[in-house]
Amino acid sequence: MALQGPIPVTFAMVFPHGCYIVGEVEPVKDFDASSNGRFVQARDKQTAELVWQVAVMDGDPTLKPAQKTVAVKILAPVQPVPPQPMPGLPFTPVEFDGMSVTPYVNAAGRLAYSIKVHEMHAPRSTTQPAPNKAGKDAA
Repeated sequence: MALQGPIPVTFAMVFPHGCYIVGEVEPVKDFDASSNGRFVQARDKQTAELVWQVAVMDGDPTLKPAQKTVAVKILAPVQPVPPQPMPGLPFTPVEFDGMSVTPYVNAAGRLAYSIKVHEMHAPRSTTQPAPNKAGKDAA
């Protein structure tokens, strides 16, 4: 099979309704290398980059509460800094670039996905051009 390893995806494919940071950016522990109270940060198996993690809430209004929050792993040499909070919003909107998903079977025997990204930033402007008054394109 030609498809092996992480599957490249776009932000819009994973979070079509956007997502919001609901936790701190934290290092991911390498459970095999850490021992006797000594913390060793995980490194990505493909890139050897340090792995960080942040909890985000999916903006999809149709999701059940238990499905709304997901961990996103960020591959970066230094701890990523989240975008600045937006005034008047309880959570900070965020977007990711360089995304991939890896499917796996979780402890409950259900299909789940690990989300890895290379970049975190504030949402880009999504302004749409205003339609003309007649509602039709000019010829």
